[in-house]
Amino acid sequence: MNNKKRTIAIVCGGDSSEHGVSLRSAQGLYSFFDKERYNVYVVDVNKNGWNVHLKDGMTAPIDRNDFSFQEEGEKRLFDYAYITIHGTPGENGILQGYFELIGLPYSTSGVLIEALTFDKFVLNQYLRSFGVSVPESLLIRRGQEKDVSDEEIEQRIGMPCFVKPSNDGSSFGVSKVKNVDQLAPAIRKAMMESDEVMVEQFLDGTEITVGCYKTREKSVVFPVTEVVTHNEFFDYDAKYNGQVEEITPARIPDDVAKRAQQITSAIYDILHCNGIIRIDYILTKNSEGGMKINMLEINTTPGMTPTSFIPQQVRAAGLDIADVLADIVENQFT
Repeated sequence: MNNKKRTIAIVCGGDSSEHGVSLRSAQGLYSFFDKERYNVYVVDVNKNGWNVHLKDGMTAPIDRNDFSFQEEGEKRLFDYAYITIHGTPGENGILQGYFELIGLPYSTSGVLIEALTFDKFVLNQYLRSFGVSVPESLLIRRGQEKDVSDEEIEQRIGMPCFVKPSNDGSSFGVSKVKNVDQLAPAIRKAMMESDEVMVEQFLDGTEITVGCYKTREKSVVFPVTEVVTHNEFFDYDAKYNGQVEEITPARIPDDVAKRAQQITSAIYDILHCNGIIRIDYILTKNSEGGMKINMLEINTTPGMTPTSFIPQQVRAAGLDIADVLADIVENQFT
């Protein structure tokens, strides 16, 4: 590695309902990065302004022409942006496009893949064409709510089902619908977060999640985590307020865990991802009584608090998260 310490921006915040969660991920990442190897700053990006947190506890505005800032009377430039925004503009390709324009390397996948993975319905249809098993779903756009009747939804998707924002990175606006009378309110709730709503088949089974990253030299797929929630589903409270058990490694047969890891690695390659991703699945029984692995969602900027899934899986793999982050950063420069 170059002897000169690289300057890293941990880019957090965003304009979604998960702004606060992003700030917590940024603090986690700040604690994980090796300060002997990197100069690390937290940059909060939102519609009210872009500001970097300085070493003295103050903040300074970011110059959006080149993502620079002033500190101690000098102009500072970043060498790399580690994006940990959950939702827009950091998880849907918008911020990636900006970094591409100014030539700043960043931690996530590119513009197309971020936009694709952010839209749950489009992603599912795309990966289905590669043989990935996904739940049945249909799309409802704002202004077209009456084009699909409740009866048609019940016939095509079945009850219960999930109603969720199609292009949103958060857990807000998601409902588990048990009968047709609950569909309209659930769709209205989801429309508060997104202009497009996905109605998705409910699958009863075991939820798992698997993280993965790759560099030019290595391919790393983390141990599988089992997600056990006592809520109706893995909602915001389960995800962020501790109403869930996260068991790593998962209590599933070794061959099923290995298949889930292989599918995760294959999806990473299909999408030509970059950095750490995490894929959520649900395990169901197939017609022969075997285990079917159904993909639910891809997280391209997964949570990075000390208790989040990825840090848990890194520890379970016997790895040092500072080294993992260094792998991801240095892969852009080798």
